Amino acid sequence: MSKRDMKWETLESKYLIKRPWLTARRDKVKLPTGAVNNEYYVLEYPDWVNVIAITKEGKFVFVRQYRYALDCTSYEICAGVMEKDEQPLEAIQRELQEETGYAGGEWKEWMNISANASANTNLTHCFLAIGVEKISGQHLDATEDIEVCLFSKEEVLRMLKNDEIKQALMAAPLWRYFAENKHFHQ
Repeated sequence: MSKRDMKWETLESKYLIKRPWLTARRDKVKLPTGAVNNEYYVLEYPDWVNVIAITKEGKFVFVRQYRYALDCTSYEICAGVMEKDEQPLEAIQRELQEETGYAGGEWKEWMNISANASANTNLTHCFLAIGVEKISGQHLDATEDIEVCLFSKEEVLRMLKNDEIKQALMAAPLWRYFAENKHFHQ
């Protein structure tokens, strides 16, 4: 394996927009080769979280919601944005209860992934929660319209195989779940 330092040097940095949900900057960077890229664009986001939540009865807790950018209604695992000074586990447990009313169970960190390591500054912290239970109703923000859906392992695997889960940050941990539970594959 190569040990060559490949870190780029930032020569200039200018913010183009700084809004709560969109922060973009244009950097001028120098590569170790000496090449200079005068326009390298970076999107800054807070870290995100998601969870594969499975009930005591073995059902996968999903949400169904409209996604404006793709103009489609989709099934997804529960996810959200980490608040300032919030830890990943604390954030996703809050999101799961707010969006679905489910909580409890045994939790473990599943994986950390990037939506686009070339342009995004954040990570998505993925968790697996086994044995969650419905303890309350939903507590949605005014801009959220979310339905809660429960699926069997067979149904989730079918959705993955049929390319029905479009969000890559959700498909990746689900595919890992099924890869590590190979005895289940049909």
